Amino acid sequence: MIITVRSVLLAIGLLAFALPALGATAPSPSGAPPGWALPVDDSKLHSLVLVDQLEYWNTDGEDALRWDVVSWFGGDYNRLWINVEGEDLAGSGGELERFDLLYGHLIAPFWDLQAGVGYQLIWGPGADPDRFNAVLGLQGLAPQWFEINTNLRLSEKGDLSADLEAEYDLLLTQRLVLQPRFETLVALQEVEEFGVGKGVNSVRLGARLRYELRREFAPYLGITWNRKLGDTADLARKDGEDIEDLSLVAGVRLWF
Repeated sequence: MIITVRSVLLAIGLLAFALPALGATAPSPSGAPPGWALPVDDSKLHSLVLVDQLEYWNTDGEDALRWDVVSWFGGDYNRLWINVEGEDLAGSGGELERFDLLYGHLIAPFWDLQAGVGYQLIWGPGADPDRFNAVLGLQGLAPQWFEINTNLRLSEKGDLSADLEAEYDLLLTQRLVLQPRFETLVALQEVEEFGVGKGVNSVRLGARLRYELRREFAPYLGITWNRKLGDTADLARKDGEDIEDLSLVAGVRLWF
């Protein structure tokens, strides 16, 4: 009979469960106290697709569809991330705010350092400007369980910008969750074709109340306030756009 490594490990695993039940001391890994289970295998690959926002907006009578999707594939320490965020204004164009393909490495508990490439696009009447970016990001959980996502972007033309998102899940019940959210954008150079001015571009505040019919599926209602600032506000006024809007939103959050 050929004794394989797999059969030996299987026998050890069976003994680890059987011997304690018989009142004996189970064999233990080297350096571990007697009775401890074998170490958990942390080399397995996993994946997640989180549709954090898929929602309908109504702003000053204008309809819009907005999405924010975060997905990753990999292990506990190294992952491939794909992040997509944008909005489509019914009949008047839209914007792909980011399409990021990133490599992430765990640098601390709950924190990933990310690097890769990103793509941005605006479509609608007239020219449809787009640009590629080199992206350096940090994503994770700050103290008190605030979810943070921040990125530094260097465009193909040398324009440098940064974005920050922060949100928090406040459990009102086991299924009813209130999620406040804060977003801001900062640019070091003016990029007029993207409506971006120098300095702090905008601030967006929102709150969404969701009910988790299942953990993987939760419809929600909410409100969001967006304000363009500084040079970005001046560019918006020049193009005849509003610099401030308040919107009611309805959508669904899901993951698989």
